Amino acid sequence: MADSRADQGKETQAEGSVLSDFEKWKSEKMNRETENSNSSASAGNSPEIVSRGEDRFSDWDDSRMLVPSSLELGAGSVDKYVISKQIVRMQEPRRLTPDDLEERRIIYPESRNRQLVNHFRNLRTKLLEKSGGNNFTLVVSGAREGAGSSFVALNLAAAFAFDEAKTALIIDCNLREPALHSTLDIIPDSGLTDFLDDPDYDIARILYPTGIPRLRLIPAGSRRETPGEFFTSFRMKQFLQAVRRRYPDRFIVLDTAPITESPDARILTELCDYAMLVIPHAGMTADGIEQAAGAFNAEKFVGAVING
Repeated sequence: MADSRADQGKETQAEGSVLSDFEKWKSEKMNRETENSNSSASAGNSPEIVSRGEDRFSDWDDSRMLVPSSLELGAGSVDKYVISKQIVRMQEPRRLTPDDLEERRIIYPESRNRQLVNHFRNLRTKLLEKSGGNNFTLVVSGAREGAGSSFVALNLAAAFAFDEAKTALIIDCNLREPALHSTLDIIPDSGLTDFLDDPDYDIARILYPTGIPRLRLIPAGSRRETPGEFFTSFRMKQFLQAVRRRYPDRFIVLDTAPITESPDARILTELCDYAMLVIPHAGMTADGIEQAAGAFNAEKFVGAVING
């Protein structure tokens, strides 16, 4: 894995049916809320904390609204009213506390580490300038193992989720050494490989709340020794196109294995809009860094982040 728990302590120095479904959900939700308000008067309400399995989701939760399982790629705009309602409704079965976030080295708007927050905000701003304000898919890969790519990818995704008008999705594409679910204390039943393996697999089953508002995780899934076959599949291409095109409020970050140790980052870069390299603060020569950066498609390479 590009980074482990130890890497989380490092600091970066770099800068469709949807509409009709929504109406049905709204009607059902109003009925349920009426029933719940009557019963809650006599019984105290407490938040339900669920860490695994499909029990995380109700029949009409945000995951089904945010990414339709049909993965249709048809042209047409997404109703802004529906998008805003989806963002407001993004449920958090649990919420990571400030202490939880500080321990995991994950930024949040009120974090005491203002320097770290500002670094990632600046990085977010530069990427938005590059994209003209449009959403995008971004590959984040380390120059070598232990560079801290997961730390950078997760905090960059969290920075995009700061904006209440935007959402972020982080996908763990390091199929050999996945770690994001551990960082976020999530016990996944399934993930990306399971979805790509089965054409009938509902994507709602692999979208996990992170405990961070407006940020979702797709874990790696069942471990695979030859992940390249998944990333070169048409289903992977279709999947990435769907989550980007249908939801213009969403920014997608892919955390991958090191570019120098696996072809995965290069393969995924061809399917995404941009690619970013994470360089460790020490332990690499200039030639090694140049070689790692040169492995990306130059047209999609946006630069490097020094982490350490």
